Amino acid sequence: MKVYVTGVCGQLGHDVMNELARRGHAGIGSDLASTYSGAQDGSAVCAMPYERLDITDAEAVRESLLRAQPDAVIHCAAWTAVDAAEETENRDKVRAINAGGTRHIAQICRELGCKLMYISTDYVFDGQGEDPWQPDCKDFAPLNVYGQTKLEGELAVRELLEKYFIVRIAWVFGLSGKNFIRTMLRLGQIHSTLRVVSDQVGTPTYTLDLARLLVDMIETDKYGTYHATNEGGYISWYDFACEIFRQAGSPQGETRVSEWSAGEVRALSRAIRDFRLVLSGVRGFEAAQVTAGGISASEFDPATMESRLIPGLYATGELLDADGDCGGYNLLFAFATGLLAGQG
Repeated sequence: MKVYVTGVCGQLGHDVMNELARRGHAGIGSDLASTYSGAQDGSAVCAMPYERLDITDAEAVRESLLRAQPDAVIHCAAWTAVDAAEETENRDKVRAINAGGTRHIAQICRELGCKLMYISTDYVFDGQGEDPWQPDCKDFAPLNVYGQTKLEGELAVRELLEKYFIVRIAWVFGLSGKNFIRTMLRLGQIHSTLRVVSDQVGTPTYTLDLARLLVDMIETDKYGTYHATNEGGYISWYDFACEIFRQAGSPQGETRVSEWSAGEVRALSRAIRDFRLVLSGVRGFEAAQVTAGGISASEFDPATMESRLIPGLYATGELLDADGDCGGYNLLFAFATGLLAGQG
């Protein structure tokens, strides 16, 4: 079977491609980068066929899939930065990727008569209650742009196709790519105390296990909507963090994890997003100069521009206390730090 996989530079797409190769299927990977830029671990995916593809470009999607002539498509590509999706300037792009890109892929799958597996999310629900959501539940109530646009992707798949799998996943982690485990271990090297949300619960799901399940499914014609996580019950992000440091062998007291509510996190996020500076006037071009002062640069990781104090918070350019001479140095610093943060 020939399977076309989107988002192969991410942790799940990486493992799906390797699982396809392990079973003797022909896998074709795609992502935004001009060449494969996922984990360079020497596994099969590193040498498998790869195409650059922007799924928001309908014609590019059409050309790539018609050229590949796959028997099935596993659609892993998505905008997954949940908080960043809330930013006004990002919302159209998020919708173009998660909803529009999915529609483009579904349209060509219908034309080719091939099956499509769409990787969705638990964020299509509101997360309230104590009982697990069932796959056939239609009580959709996404609370954010990410969840809403992923739901729109689901609706497009159902509208256009009969041969589809919609697989909702949650709390995914793997050996490659960015995930909660890597973030905790990295922050644990910097801070003696970490505050982690304790009132959100879920089931951590290993991408190697998930990839095996997805390939099991794509080999069948048992179409429909599924929920897929590892077994083992539910834990909070706080519990997960504690277990990460326990298994990593963190000496007692070296890294302490304290609890933080989701409400507190949302309040801080809103406060940061709503922070505005009011321009009261200018002194003219002759007095124009760069901003002096700012947040201490020592509080940010120079490799990623992520805060050492607040995970997920980035600062660049003249927000930081780094002042250069006139002549383009401050612009260069702004562009360089912006690039680092964007890649982070």
